[in-house]
Amino acid sequence: MDIANKVNLKPEKPKKPKRLNAISLPAEAAIHIIIGLFALCCVIPFIFVIIISFTSQESLQQMGYSFFPASWDTTSYDAAFKLGDQLWRSYFNSFVVTVIGTAASVLICMLYSYGMFRKDYKFRKFFTFFAFFTMMFGGGLAPTVMVTRSVLGLSESYGALIVPLLVSPFNFIVMRTFFKTAIPDSLIEASFLDGSGEFRTIFSIVMPIAKPGIATIALLNAVSYWNDWYLALLYVHDRLLYPLQFLLMEMQRNIEFITRNSAMMSAGTVNFAELPSEGLRMALCVFIVLPIACAYPFFQRYIIAGLTLGAVKE
Repeated sequence: MDIANKVNLKPEKPKKPKRLNAISLPAEAAIHIIIGLFALCCVIPFIFVIIISFTSQESLQQMGYSFFPASWDTTSYDAAFKLGDQLWRSYFNSFVVTVIGTAASVLICMLYSYGMFRKDYKFRKFFTFFAFFTMMFGGGLAPTVMVTRSVLGLSESYGALIVPLLVSPFNFIVMRTFFKTAIPDSLIEASFLDGSGEFRTIFSIVMPIAKPGIATIALLNAVSYWNDWYLALLYVHDRLLYPLQFLLMEMQRNIEFITRNSAMMSAGTVNFAELPSEGLRMALCVFIVLPIACAYPFFQRYIIAGLTLGAVKE
């Protein structure tokens, strides 16, 4: 009988070791709910903007902003599309400025930061101080405009929209810190022992490892170029060179002027006071945000990799 019990006795399964960061199921559910609510709070404003852009002007005047407007229409988008070729030209200008400016600024940032990162570079301290000093003190608006217009001669060109934003000392510091965290000095020494030159080391060894940091800097620069309208205000007067943001700002400014002065204007049967000023403002926000929102997922995996790269101590 004892032998039979021993035969039928099943061996106990080994218990899995408990993780150091393990939490209870209720706590995990609460964390998921909190993160979900936070994500919802980030998405709802953009959805609200889209709803308002499709809300009729009468509904906005009667009910104000609402998730469930009384009537819907596309008047705001019709007013934007009446620009015709100018709208698509401005879209093209913004894409050209963003792509070229982002690529050039990332290249400059990587090369400058690499020099700050290399401990055997004798001018490393000077260039580090030079970058940090320009973060603390700036030349001001008047000298900047004079240098851009008179010395560089960049007015009325794409260069006026690209060059002033090419250099960012803050990005230099961020990229240098990423190099120090992700790239060991022994890897650089090994590449030189194998006969690799400086540029070969940068583009063949450092760049593949630094993809998360490069993607983060590229996203920051792309957002800066895409959202910029101030440079166009200072240096560009040709409508063919208007970026999208400056064109949309001009549209909004014109329709606000017409709405405020509608009582003094003789417009026949047209009521300028009923122009979709609020809906047009939201439609313009959709035009601006949508391309960047579509581009962000392509950078997301690199940004997440950059956040987790230095999380484990060797």
